Amino acid sequence: MTRKIVWTAGTLVLLLALALTAQNTTTIEGTVTDEAGAPLAGAVVTIVNEATGEERKAVTDDSGRYAFAGVPEGVWEITVAAEGYPAVIRKAQARAERVWREDVRFLQLVAEKRAPSTLEPPSPAPPPPPPAAPARKSPPRLEPPRQLSAGGVIGGIVHGVPGGSAGGQLGGVLYGVTSTRSTSTEAYDRISENDYNDAVRTPLSTFSIDVDTASYANVRRFLQDGELPPKDAVRIEELINYFRYDEPAPEGEAPFSVTTEVARCPWNAENKIARIALRSQPVAAEDLPPANLVFLLDVSGSMNSPDKLPLLKKGFSMLVDQLRAEDRVAIVAYAGYAGLVLPSTAGSKKDVIRGALSRLRSGGSTAGAAGIQHAYKIAQENFFEHGNNRVILATDGDFNVGVSSDSELIRLIEEKRDAGVFLSVLGFGAGNLRDSKMEQLADHGNGQYGYVDGVLEARRQLVEQIGATLLTVAKDVKLQVEFNPARVARYRLVGYENRLLADEDFDDDKKDAGDMGAGHVVTALYEIEPADGKFGDDALRYQERAPSREAKSDELFQVRVRYKEPRASESRLLVEVASDSGRAVEEASDNLRFSAAVAEFGMLLRESEHRSEASYAHAAKLADGARGEDADGRRSELVYLIKTAGRLAEANTVSEAR
Repeated sequence: MTRKIVWTAGTLVLLLALALTAQNTTTIEGTVTDEAGAPLAGAVVTIVNEATGEERKAVTDDSGRYAFAGVPEGVWEITVAAEGYPAVIRKAQARAERVWREDVRFLQLVAEKRAPSTLEPPSPAPPPPPPAAPARKSPPRLEPPRQLSAGGVIGGIVHGVPGGSAGGQLGGVLYGVTSTRSTSTEAYDRISENDYNDAVRTPLSTFSIDVDTASYANVRRFLQDGELPPKDAVRIEELINYFRYDEPAPEGEAPFSVTTEVARCPWNAENKIARIALRSQPVAAEDLPPANLVFLLDVSGSMNSPDKLPLLKKGFSMLVDQLRAEDRVAIVAYAGYAGLVLPSTAGSKKDVIRGALSRLRSGGSTAGAAGIQHAYKIAQENFFEHGNNRVILATDGDFNVGVSSDSELIRLIEEKRDAGVFLSVLGFGAGNLRDSKMEQLADHGNGQYGYVDGVLEARRQLVEQIGATLLTVAKDVKLQVEFNPARVARYRLVGYENRLLADEDFDDDKKDAGDMGAGHVVTALYEIEPADGKFGDDALRYQERAPSREAKSDELFQVRVRYKEPRASESRLLVEVASDSGRAVEEASDNLRFSAAVAEFGMLLRESEHRSEASYAHAAKLADGARGEDADGRRSELVYLIKTAGRLAEANTVSEAR
């Protein structure tokens, strides 16, 4: 029996669409070589579509080759990263009629930037920097606030770097190789590392959660530029919390789950490492409450750099793509004065919002305080009673006109926070970064502080993390850990130095603490020195010497978590108990091993007095073995950064020996 094929109109349309789709894709391929021209295997190649944010990753084979098939037409940013080299960023204009070939040859080892070897020939000279754009005369200073049209310009210096791309130019200038960035004007608060506490005399450890991740991206920026970060730029908890961890979902009424795990400490075999993790449920973007957003954008003269205002505009354009009709956005920009660039506009008018962003230019001084005041005013005028009301500040952190003291700014932000308008902060650029000030502003504004060092991080902060940014599921989240002195002699909290609370603050609902957004995972690590079951020989006047029944058990500690519902004034309590199963670190979960590797990395960068047997080689091996599926490639990137830091540290040691 012969079967007849019936071609319907719908079938023909579908086949035609598939054919057109196939015709509108191409291939991006190339070869990566080292400074000697030899194939470089294991280099990580990432391509990102500038219009859609689509991201793909590949690793070069033994011949140094990589290839991406079925790539849609458009402009793609290509980033090539390899151990020991500064990253290379280039642009590809993918067209269906031809294959785009991008060969990359690394010109310089990172370590050679800091300590050239006397045994090897010098690296080739880097290409000259592009010519600086001519500066235009800044406009006369006006008094804030000022109303501007949607196409208005605050400032007056037009960014004129060819290509206008963050971190690289069309034609393939190497990112980082020609860097002359100075960190002399960057500001970081001094971190006094947590020391050990005696479990008998100080059985309680109390602190606020921290969901900021700025420190990790900032550390990455330094390492990719071929230098170790300042010690006080390394906040270990932010390095750990940058990564996703596969924790169990919350059950019941609690907005987050609480998980504990204990194993042998990787850098000190005599001690234990304990991990405490909180995980909230992610919420899809379409299920978020309506958002009333104000973009508060720094367009002062200090933002006139490829890694500042141009990158800022790309990042916020990605966020605009996520907006819904029920969302609203206003744009306030500030330089010598603050002005309204775009009144509150429906999220459906994406072209209008993107157009206002694209016309921003940099120039003038930095009236940051006036900008914050004006942004809050606009947010309150468009307040959503049951929505998310938030100012998103994007800046390099330099406030030099108007209210400039940290205390005055913090008081202003706390007042607005109590009125229901929160503040999140994104840092951009190098050389002028006011890290400590931006962290304080976000903390007191019930928001997150992130740092954007490239297009991929902009996408992470403003697209992938948008649910966590725009929906708070628990506020004033505090942890208090009580250690069993029969099992714990001493303990120390790894990181969280600027989040410590007094023990009595735990039960005080008036005490502010960190907030947790949808999809957040917060991890805390303790290094524990085990006890022998005795309390010690020193007599205490007022403490009971006989151990309780709980003290005689195998319990190491009890975790208590206090939190408030987003609109509540009274806290709730969760309790979890942890015991020691005697597990070796090799038998622990990927979550514990990877977070411990990140902590080891952070301690080495900080030259911690508690790093014991830690080493960059060990941290890299531990992280590499705990990568898991690593769908986004970020855990692989960490391994690369750890090895890069190890090379830099070794080069510094050689240089100092000379």
